[in-house]
Amino acid sequence: MLDYGYNRGSMSLGLAIPRLTGRAAECRVLDRLVEAVRAGESQALVVHGEAGVGKTALLEYLAGHAAGCRVARAAGVQSEMELAYAGLHQLCAPMLDRLDDIPRPQGDALRTAFGTSAGQAPDRFLVGLAVLSLLSHLAERQPLIGLIDDGQWLDHASAQVLAFVARRLGAESVGLVFAARVPGNELTGLPELAVRGLSEADARTLLDSVLTGPIDHRVLDQIVAETRGNPLALLELPRGMTLAELAGGFGPRRGAARGQHRGKLPAPRQRAAAANPAAAAARLGRPDRRPGTRMAGGQPALDRR
Repeated sequence: MLDYGYNRGSMSLGLAIPRLTGRAAECRVLDRLVEAVRAGESQALVVHGEAGVGKTALLEYLAGHAAGCRVARAAGVQSEMELAYAGLHQLCAPMLDRLDDIPRPQGDALRTAFGTSAGQAPDRFLVGLAVLSLLSHLAERQPLIGLIDDGQWLDHASAQVLAFVARRLGAESVGLVFAARVPGNELTGLPELAVRGLSEADARTLLDSVLTGPIDHRVLDQIVAETRGNPLALLELPRGMTLAELAGGFGPRRGAARGQHRGKLPAPRQRAAAANPAAAAARLGRPDRRPGTRMAGGQPALDRR
């Protein structure tokens, strides 16, 4: 069972990735998208939901099941939101050796946008055409899927260009999948996949997969209820609790506090989880977790959606 990419370090995209707990419907949507791209169609999709709900894990699932496709990736970075074309450069950088294969004005526009050629700021429409031509050309050799994570942090120029491309895809064997907390105005009108919290049964299954010791059933019930099915919170909250707390106050050195603690999360964790499951998980994660680092695919983990 995959752990939503939050608690086992980097995943190799060459590994076979099983279906995600409680995400069968979402995985079917992504499977159909890959099948369509392999069959010569183009697809665009916006995956959205709250922080920690598992959007990045779904992108990892898609990448792991895209056999026969070239996968290109980019992720919005909050500190780069004011840098024009920063996100687009991430996606296109591995493809720039093919710029001579697209119309010269388009190639020149993209070179100027990325700072590899001098010139006036290029027309954004021309940059969009260049990216569309580049992706289409590469897809003639091998179906191509572009994954754009943390879309809410894309710089405006990149978001505009990528949305422009997504709307003009036809039969190029190209798929563009965006993941964002809330779809921005640029992505309005594109097909959407809303990702919500897990059902109670699936939340219990996921929680059980990370528990390493006994847990009082009332503590378990409260964790499931207060995290509202948020996978990141379900995985991280137990890591910030002692064995005694998980056992409802019956651990070593806690016997005297049975009546006070049995069946309860510690009060600070109650308030944090109820207010914001994902943020609570981030605050209560393992002490060796550095802020701003990600565990999946080498990207920052606790901000991954």
